[in-house]
Amino acid sequence: MRIKRRLPVLFGFLLLVAALALAVTLRKHAPPEPARLLPGADGFVYVDLKWMRWSNVASHLPAVPQDQDYEQFIQATGFQFERDLQQAAVAVHYATPQTGGATRFSEVFIARIDGDKLRAYLKKLASSIEDYRSISIYNIPFEDRTVRVAILGVNTVAVSNHNDPTVIRGIIDRSRKLASPFGGPLLLRQFYKHVPLASLAWGIFHMPPQSTPSKAASDTFRLPFEQDATIVGSVRYLGAVHFRAEAFTASEQAAEQLTQQANVFLGIFQSAEISAGGQTPDTDIKKALASLKIEQKKDRTVLTATVPVELIRKIVAEAPKEVSPGPQR
Repeated sequence: MRIKRRLPVLFGFLLLVAALALAVTLRKHAPPEPARLLPGADGFVYVDLKWMRWSNVASHLPAVPQDQDYEQFIQATGFQFERDLQQAAVAVHYATPQTGGATRFSEVFIARIDGDKLRAYLKKLASSIEDYRSISIYNIPFEDRTVRVAILGVNTVAVSNHNDPTVIRGIIDRSRKLASPFGGPLLLRQFYKHVPLASLAWGIFHMPPQSTPSKAASDTFRLPFEQDATIVGSVRYLGAVHFRAEAFTASEQAAEQLTQQANVFLGIFQSAEISAGGQTPDTDIKKALASLKIEQKKDRTVLTATVPVELIRKIVAEAPKEVSPGPQR
């Protein structure tokens, strides 16, 4: 009789454990919450700055110069991107008639913000303010387009310069729903599982073939062969900065073609860099070039590289100091 009484309890416990394990597994493969709020798009980029600061990737980098407009923004809002931004998720909308023939962007930022100061600043810039589901959408004219900004919560801001005002409304709608690992744009749901764990930054882009009549965001996004593909790139910090990019193609034949072409380009690039560097190239550059590797894995072309942190510091330190972060839109 005792065994019969314990069976339902044991069965219930096992169901609870199984449910928790399933939830952890789904969450593990779910894109970060800011990315799941984004609209459908042709490409996505995500950066986790709080982990970058924790891992000390950017330590001892020179201070970022500030131009007058950015300084005024800091004074008005108390917000500094390099200090207060924690997470950033960006959706890239390739140029189409729906975007007015230009590449557009939608973003969700997680940051430490002073809501009252930011609202006052946005109110001064906005030509109009729309109320949607008790959220104010600030319509800010900039050059030939309208930038729409919405404060979703105490630490979350959404921005979009897409022509269609329903894009930012959709972000607001999703922010009002319970977080779900099954949510998010279709491209993310299909390919986020290929992003390595502990990635500090990653990007997922659909690459239309060159023969496609519609223009993509830029010719630099085009692949060197006439095949449809999706690129998944990621950056991890494991003592050094590890970069990985996978091109998912339609077939093994397409992947083989891309791998061969990429290796030819890589060989030319490495030779040019060594020649430009003279007889004694920088040790860190030499290590980074030596680490570059391109190989085929079934229907994928995989590029990997390891970049010493010191090389990143050198590149940033040697950047022209007169370059300053002007308006981004």
